Amino acid sequence: MNLKFRPAQQNDLADIVALLGELFAIERDFSPEPARQLAALKLMLPREDILLMVAELQAGDESRVIGFCSVQSLISTAEGGPVGMVEDVVVEASFRGQKVGRRLLEAAEVWARRRGMSRIQLLADEDNQPAQDFYRHMGWARGNMRNWRKRF
Repeated sequence: MNLKFRPAQQNDLADIVALLGELFAIERDFSPEPARQLAALKLMLPREDILLMVAELQAGDESRVIGFCSVQSLISTAEGGPVGMVEDVVVEASFRGQKVGRRLLEAAEVWARRRGMSRIQLLADEDNQPAQDFYRHMGWARGNMRNWRKRF
């Protein structure tokens, strides 16, 4: 498997939207809405305080994105400085278990450290036990805070 890990580019957005469709299809709080996902990615792509990292599979002259991770910068009053929010981690189903997600998340951690972030955090669906097991295996610990939200 010839994989390349790199920041996302404009021509990756369709593949990323498809991956987000896979992710949101298994999450109870969200649903795939390709137009919304594309609009958000277009807003995120040019920002230097947001990481959009892809895993690109290369086969001959063809390539496609099979994994994606995003991290957004926040300022934490608790930490007194920058922290990161991992918004998405998704790997195409047929490539799970092959360390693609691990490498994407490690790249996110490196990116966050280089920007002086004192922590990164994420939300994981309560019903997605494989994701929870993955994060635990990667050294992440469950915090005591709970996600609350209000839609407008």
